Amino acid sequence: MNARNEWDVVIVGGGPAGLNAALALGRARKHVLLCDAGPRRNAAAKEMHNFATRDGIAPGEFRRIGREQLAQYPSVEVRDENVESVTGERGAFRVKLRSGEVMTRRVLLTTGLIDEVMPIEGAKEAWGHTMIQCPYCHGWELKDRPWGYLAREPHLSHAVPFTLMLRGWSREVSFFTNGLELPAELRAQLQAGGVRVVTSPFKRLVSHDGELERAEFADGSSMPLGALFVHPPQHHVALVQKLGVALNEEGFVRVDPMKCETSVPGIFAAGDLTTRMQGAIFAAAAGMQAAAMLNLELTMERPL
Repeated sequence: MNARNEWDVVIVGGGPAGLNAALALGRARKHVLLCDAGPRRNAAAKEMHNFATRDGIAPGEFRRIGREQLAQYPSVEVRDENVESVTGERGAFRVKLRSGEVMTRRVLLTTGLIDEVMPIEGAKEAWGHTMIQCPYCHGWELKDRPWGYLAREPHLSHAVPFTLMLRGWSREVSFFTNGLELPAELRAQLQAGGVRVVTSPFKRLVSHDGELERAEFADGSSMPLGALFVHPPQHHVALVQKLGVALNEEGFVRVDPMKCETSVPGIFAAGDLTTRMQGAIFAAAAGMQAAAMLNLELTMERPL
């Protein structure tokens, strides 16, 4: 660890968005401190997919390689530290770490989101293995099993096309309302597409070593189930909440679509915390975009 106390950018979060942003800024000769601490959102997942040249890589290995490649850029430092607070203003932020306080011209948030596991017996054991969010991430490995989608009221309008899309991986797809009232037009769309609608609330999910076997319902019925998709409630890490950045109507951090800057001048954001379109390759691309905008702005202020 070097003795530098002033940085061009402090990046909060060391997943794909943070790693890619640090790489781009390091190659642009900017002084970058990447702070990475806290639980990994994809900690339960064994593999990452749909990332060219890295398809099937373990998330931990992806991070190890990312850090290893950053090490060749002397202006980039990685610390396994939590950012406790950010104060100050654009061009002169004070970032409080466990080891002390550093100054930075800009802050980039790549903290992702925290998923809330659904309050169903057995959900915790299957979460991240066969109770999942994204068919692009896990669909190939689980293809041709009986699949289901667990509906939540805020997402009913998005749930029907998403569920119909699942038929591309499995011929047996069910839509679980878990006791919610499903509008007749949505039910008709699902049934017209050959999707079974199950209205009884879940009693429990039965799995073995994370592999779902069946679902049991409050009415005493049960059915085989090999994969259950759900878009669970999500919340921001404490730092993002404390910063008071504006959120959009869906609860994601609102950013300028080109600059990636939040409502707080000088604080930028990229990756899962800004969008419903979540995934490693999307986050990495967003990190690159944010880095390019930060580099342009910082270089216009001071070339080197």
